[in-house]
Amino acid sequence: MRLRRCGTDAVLVEVDSTGEVEAVRAAVRAADPPEVVEVVPAARTVLVAARPGGLPAVLRLLGTVDLAHRVDVPSRQVVIPVVYDGPDLELVAATAGVTADEVVRLHAAATYSVAFCGFAPGFAYLVGLPPPLRQPRLDSPRTKVPAGAVGVAGEYTAAYPRSTPGGWRLIGRTDAPLFDPTGDVPALLAPGDRVRFEAVG
Repeated sequence: MRLRRCGTDAVLVEVDSTGEVEAVRAAVRAADPPEVVEVVPAARTVLVAARPGGLPAVLRLLGTVDLAHRVDVPSRQVVIPVVYDGPDLELVAATAGVTADEVVRLHAAATYSVAFCGFAPGFAYLVGLPPPLRQPRLDSPRTKVPAGAVGVAGEYTAAYPRSTPGGWRLIGRTDAPLFDPTGDVPALLAPGDRVRFEAVG
């Protein structure tokens, strides 16, 4: 774990894996220190922002984090319905050496965790993808991926909250309200949430 100061009241924690990111995020959330105002996980970092003068307490807390052990903290369970008819379903199946039906079974049987959010509002990077489905992005990204598209890329799976360019391999689509800027909580998913995909249609 490497700590880098960010201004006067924040620290960027650098680690080596999404599992270690989750260990840091969960430990800070479980401790719930009054000095912490925001915790922002990313692929290999966690930004912890403190109230003015609260950084020393945050640094002491981070010094107690065991990266090999994830503290259990309460998490929401979210089920997202998916129609598995994506344009890259057969490509994912061929790359994995399985049938398209098996891709659907593998993807829908897993339980995922939101590692972090980014790229676009409401876009959540989910970890827990079965190994056969961990595949590279497309050689040529699409200029337009439709809102609701469900895809895989590397160790992650995700659903696109709005139409954007993208290079993920698309295996399905969902009508779930992934991002509503008028809502009290605009994004459906947040770091730490547990997610399952349910095959429908």
